[in-house]
Amino acid sequence: MDLTKAHVLITGGSEGIGLGLAARFLAAGSKVLITGRSAEKVEKAAQAYPGLQTCVNDIGQPAQREALSRHIQAVMPELNILVNNAGIQRRIALATDHSPWAERQAEIDILFSAPVHLNHLLLPIILAHSQPSLLVNVTSGGAYIPQAFAPVYSACKAALHHYTITLRHALAGTTCRVAELIPPAVQTTLAGAGHGAPLDDFCDTVFPKLSDDSITEVGYGPTENLQITLNGKSQADLFAASAVRFPVVTYTAR
Repeated sequence: MDLTKAHVLITGGSEGIGLGLAARFLAAGSKVLITGRSAEKVEKAAQAYPGLQTCVNDIGQPAQREALSRHIQAVMPELNILVNNAGIQRRIALATDHSPWAERQAEIDILFSAPVHLNHLLLPIILAHSQPSLLVNVTSGGAYIPQAFAPVYSACKAALHHYTITLRHALAGTTCRVAELIPPAVQTTLAGAGHGAPLDDFCDTVFPKLSDDSITEVGYGPTENLQITLNGKSQADLFAASAVRFPVVTYTAR
């Protein structure tokens, strides 16, 4: 992809992996808009990176996702790269999780409901241009091997992994490529200070792969080349066979 002409939206882009990717898209010449729930963090990011567009938005709320879609239509109608990155992680054992249901629901809404809804809202904008485009869903190593300390997070990332496979199939006949970014533990506020891979090392390694049309799954270190198999057959091959047996309507090129 020609990143000098790219128009990029990154959710959860005010810090961590989202901001790291935003900085690299900017350096490549892209126009970039980030979202974040914290006005203070969003403003801090804007000050650190001149030219970075921002929007304070809670993608955990359906109405805010719809508002974001309208905002993108108004300020970035040429959107052709969407990175669904926003995330939270509640580290708590199932046996001791007595918190209100709303806390679990918020995790589900941000980690899974939001990407599904935003893709539905923004794909018409992305596909309208008939130009090379990219949709990135950020999952986790926990999508493949669930983490006992983050049960809902792991389940949501597993759901997003499977959704990404079906989305890639649905968009195969268009100019929009679907990639899954699979971070291991990375040194961010989500993983905890000093835990995991250095943020810059991670971003420097994965960023060029995101614009490589031949790559659909981007891992790092322990999450590189992950494979799910069943009775000796890969998940990709099993899905392809299933898609032939049970065909569905897919997106068409414009």
